[in-house]
Amino acid sequence: MEDFERLLAEAHKRGLRVVIDLVVNHTSNEHPWFKESRSSRDNPKRDYYIWRDGKDGNPPNNWGSNFSGSAWTLDETTGQYYLHTFGDFQPDLNWDNPAVREEVFRMMRRWCDKGVDGFRMDVISMISKTPEMPDGALKPGSIYGNFGPYVVNGPNVHRYLQQMNREVLSRYNLLTVGECAGLTVDQACLYANEEGTELSMAFQFEHMDLDGGESFKWNTRKIDIVALKKLLTKWQKGLEGRAWNSLYWCNHDQPRIVSRMGDDSTPELREKSAKTLALCLHMMQGTPYVYQGEELGMTNVPFGGLEDFRDVESINAYHELTEAGTMTPERMLECLRYKSRDNARTPMQWDASPNAGFTTGTPWIKTNPNYPQINAAEQLGREDSVFHFYQKLIRLRHENEIIVYGSYDLLSPEDPQLYAYTRTLDGQKLLCVCNLTGRPAEYELPAEFAAGRQLIAVGQPVREGNQVHLGPWDGFVLVNF
Repeated sequence: MEDFERLLAEAHKRGLRVVIDLVVNHTSNEHPWFKESRSSRDNPKRDYYIWRDGKDGNPPNNWGSNFSGSAWTLDETTGQYYLHTFGDFQPDLNWDNPAVREEVFRMMRRWCDKGVDGFRMDVISMISKTPEMPDGALKPGSIYGNFGPYVVNGPNVHRYLQQMNREVLSRYNLLTVGECAGLTVDQACLYANEEGTELSMAFQFEHMDLDGGESFKWNTRKIDIVALKKLLTKWQKGLEGRAWNSLYWCNHDQPRIVSRMGDDSTPELREKSAKTLALCLHMMQGTPYVYQGEELGMTNVPFGGLEDFRDVESINAYHELTEAGTMTPERMLECLRYKSRDNARTPMQWDASPNAGFTTGTPWIKTNPNYPQINAAEQLGREDSVFHFYQKLIRLRHENEIIVYGSYDLLSPEDPQLYAYTRTLDGQKLLCVCNLTGRPAEYELPAEFAAGRQLIAVGQPVREGNQVHLGPWDGFVLVNF
């Protein structure tokens, strides 16, 4: 705790705020509460978790865990099953128990009193379960049912978050963002409403699911640009004036965006695509999130066999899908290398020293072997680096209110290469055009931007009258003021 308190103090000295992760949908099975809960059926903390009798020697229902297998595990001591929507070592808390809610709120107040500046709330949309817990529709190719309709955005989730807001959040100056699986625009306007009765903002996942398929996330397909534009526009327009968008490409649960949507085949294309993807996102309305290493253009990792992976989701999926014959081991490894969460969890690449300067010991997972070329020290000393481009984007947001508050409108929705949109505020307009492919593209400027001033660019877009020639992964922003 002394280390954390020092971190907090030093961050505050530098004008930085510290937002911590809040995981209250579940605990570890080693938590003292769970140890008490499982000790006997009449323990005072029994109802801190969700216990049910089995049915005919089977689990209480057919729900499958997010990490493969059943969402229920039989506890031999008491003869009942406990619910775990994730790993069997992560039992779900029973938020319908007022004592659980008060314990959580008390813990949150302790952190707030210590001086933290906010919470990122893990899977917070799943804390309220439908009491009846019926069987779910079977997932394609699986013996397990989908718990989503009975767990995600459950019957009391907004009541519980409003209580949290009244008793904790509203009493401090905090930023809060909820990780909300199954989020819709209308639901987001409840979680992150402008009246401030619940959270500051919420993460949606729809754009991260565009390259999904029948085997959930396990494939190597690319995200369709037209579909991406349609979906992000839905969120930009749907939340405008009602709630606040969270903008992100990367987090600890997603592969690296430059490998997923960009082009990491050469150093030049990696840097260009990393910059243009950043430009496309950071000119939108909302709060951009930059995940560690994204600002360097860090890439996916050339993992070898299954022994190189650490992520429980990836390892369990490998066994489940290969043992069921759904995928060959070779194909499954190919999918893991492309989509596994471990791609985002390798050591931060600080410099070219051993283990990328992350540790002098042995890291828990292998370091990406490209760290001698891609690291913070190298990019800090180079003005045209991805890092310095991110700095420019952040500076532009601070200097131009139109980027923060301007309304959004999509242009050329069916163009398969270009993502083009405008922002408008008090008669001023901004145009952002990004070539999200490795092929040249042409764009005809709207008349109001014929004499537009360039705010920032990637590559060297060439203007000839109202026509702009964009090279692979080129992008630019013009303003009419």
